[in-house]
Amino acid sequence: MTITDISWRQRGACQGLDPAVFFPDEGDEIAASVAVSVCGTCDVRIACLEHALASREKEGVWGGTTERERRRIIRQRRRTA
Repeated sequence: MTITDISWRQRGACQGLDPAVFFPDEGDEIAASVAVSVCGTCDVRIACLEHALASREKEGVWGGTTERERRRIIRQRRRTA
């Protein structure tokens, strides 16, 4: 999968849902948990997460992770590289 290959998006559990669900107001943990729970049922969660990490998505819930969680994953990967 490359950063430009986003065909996985068509199979996401988020298809047809209001995008606002995945971009809650900063600090709204309840709203973020709704998005994370949708991602938990998704067959393409890993592809979504990898896309967000590669493109440095700064906002929203991607692949079941918040921006803070993605920053942590990036730091961990740098340490182990």
